Amino acid sequence: MPTTPPYIGRFAPSPTGPLHAGSLVAAVASWLDARAHAGVWLLRIEDIDTPRVVPGADQHLLRQLAALGLMPDAAPVWQSAHSERYAHALQTLLASGRAYPCACSRSQIDQALAAAGATPARHAQRVYPGTCRHGLAGKAARAQRFLTLAADGQDQLVNWSDRRLGPQQQNVSRAVGDFVLQRVDGLWAYQLAVVVDDAAQGITRVVRGEDLADNTARQILLQRALGLATPAYLHAPLVRAADGQKLSKQNGAAALDSMRPVLTLASALQVLQMPHAADSITDLLANAVPAWR
Repeated sequence: MPTTPPYIGRFAPSPTGPLHAGSLVAAVASWLDARAHAGVWLLRIEDIDTPRVVPGADQHLLRQLAALGLMPDAAPVWQSAHSERYAHALQTLLASGRAYPCACSRSQIDQALAAAGATPARHAQRVYPGTCRHGLAGKAARAQRFLTLAADGQDQLVNWSDRRLGPQQQNVSRAVGDFVLQRVDGLWAYQLAVVVDDAAQGITRVVRGEDLADNTARQILLQRALGLATPAYLHAPLVRAADGQKLSKQNGAAALDSMRPVLTLASALQVLQMPHAADSITDLLANAVPAWR
């Protein structure tokens, strides 16, 4: 009989500011899922987008989590220490023909889409039209992209099942197009880094916010191209601002109230529809684990 791999989960915040109510819900969900499955819970600081990193935010995140009883089972790791992993993965993809250099600027992509009558709506995903798939035509490379077409030139349709949202499907070639692996500024893209790091840490379950569900199909394609295992995914509900938008640092989400940790944790548990009436952090978490299970 096949054996079930050990449970290894993670929380992977970006140090662009302190935790807020929305990011705490994702942290609590991932911690509860690990504890409910008698698993390991790891913490990874995703600090590769250096222009957005706030100095000292990583240590502040660690203090916030500790104050709420969310302690990782091993020392935290920082993505910025593992650039060689991403470089190796990129070279593997380039050598296998699954990635290629791209010379297109954002304005050139917009012009190509407009010429094809495919101008994206405001704030919508730009679907890369594949301009550089067959070479740079003497132009200098600006970025590196992942080829989303299958070996026979057909679109890549990815089916996967989310533990909360149920069956999911995305035609990555049409919904996203060939996506960036390394940016024009040399920084590594989130999609590549998260896939490589999850594999390096042996992650078997990913629990994160629902806003990241759209990334999953791209990450599954990368996992397959690199010969890596695909974790099980669960996307937790979002906390929304008064205008209905996802609560985030970008729209002014307030930092967690460090003076009232019990109330702060209880609020996150309430969003997750877990028991949230107790007088201490210890009791709140102790009550929530069997409920989650």
